[in-house]
Amino acid sequence: MTVTPRARAVVLGLGATLGAGILLGPAPAAAAAGPWFPLAAALAAVAALCSAFSTADQRRAYPDAPGGYGYTRNQLGPWPGRLAASAHLIGRSGLAAALAGVVGAYAFPDDRVLGGALLIALTAVVGPRLRTRIGWAPVLVVLVVLALVVLVCFSVAPPGDPVPPADPARGGGLDGLMSAAGLMFVVFTGFERVTAPLPGDQPFTTRALHVALPVLVGVVLVVVLAVGAAVLHQLGAARLALSPAPLRDALIAADGRALVPVLAVGAAVAGVTTLVFVLAGARRTLAGLVENGDLPALRAQWPLDVLTAVFALTAFLLLTPTTALAVGACGTAFYYGFTNASARILLQEDRTWSMRTACLGLGLSVLLAMNAPVDALLITGVGLAIGTGLLGLHRVRQQPVDHQHHP
Repeated sequence: MTVTPRARAVVLGLGATLGAGILLGPAPAAAAAGPWFPLAAALAAVAALCSAFSTADQRRAYPDAPGGYGYTRNQLGPWPGRLAASAHLIGRSGLAAALAGVVGAYAFPDDRVLGGALLIALTAVVGPRLRTRIGWAPVLVVLVVLALVVLVCFSVAPPGDPVPPADPARGGGLDGLMSAAGLMFVVFTGFERVTAPLPGDQPFTTRALHVALPVLVGVVLVVVLAVGAAVLHQLGAARLALSPAPLRDALIAADGRALVPVLAVGAAVAGVTTLVFVLAGARRTLAGLVENGDLPALRAQWPLDVLTAVFALTAFLLLTPTTALAVGACGTAFYYGFTNASARILLQEDRTWSMRTACLGLGLSVLLAMNAPVDALLITGVGLAIGTGLLGLHRVRQQPVDHQHHP
């Protein structure tokens, strides 16, 4: 059977997308948005699609640049590039921690911490070898498991016992809508696997991406809405907001306890495949920082793998999965704010999409980041200040040496 480049791009994008956001995100997003959850998911999809267009155009203009950090540095200068790199590393670390926490909660409920820590360590070791081999099979497994959860949740009437009342201060309204959209935004950001492929990955033509990107984001949106509606139907908004593993709790509530092991397998597959690309993206940013002199030069490549694992493990041990997901979403939104800002000033001949998509992506990314939960926004802000300051300090300290060697 012949697989077209467009279909392959969609499948590869799904493999890097269906992870922590779909397994954990519906709970805090439903708590924040209440009945506006579908609109929040749609808003996140629009922001992701604009960001995907910007990333694809910049990759076409700078094919050798190390992702969004390189694009921002080339277009806006070194300091915005360092800010973008810091935001990307914070976002990847938070998302990796959330993935580890989710896999621990679903697959290793009796020892979530040990299971999550082992997942990060093993993925950091085998991920580089595993990355190019991840194709349609894991995607099929995850989609089948999610479809099974949706069918079971809608096939059984929800329990009629009383539930705790929802906190009206935490749900609904414009603030809740934007906060939920920010949390959902991170669900869609696996598109970089096809818009800005890593070294060794297959690049895709502009013609293929013009079809594949809207289809990819559309498929993810349908999955998000279906899963969110199913767990909301079975648990209700109040229970869903308090659930650390909403899909598992919804299955149990729908008399599907026998399927919990199947869900655990699906969660493990989703977590591993997504985590491979999360850590690979962070590693590429670190490699770009080294290449541009913002980090000390390294004689070997393995320290970068260790550093990405250390960042992820630190976030995993310090943050709850929900907070880690919020930090990952906030950092990622800031990162795409810089990416869209740099795409906005691309030359006309480097564009395949309208400049208006970059402008819209910039505005939405900033709005989503600024509407993150307060604790996540503070953690991200402190991380941005420290990370950017350290990168700039190293560069300043290196300059006298450069001048001595290059008078």
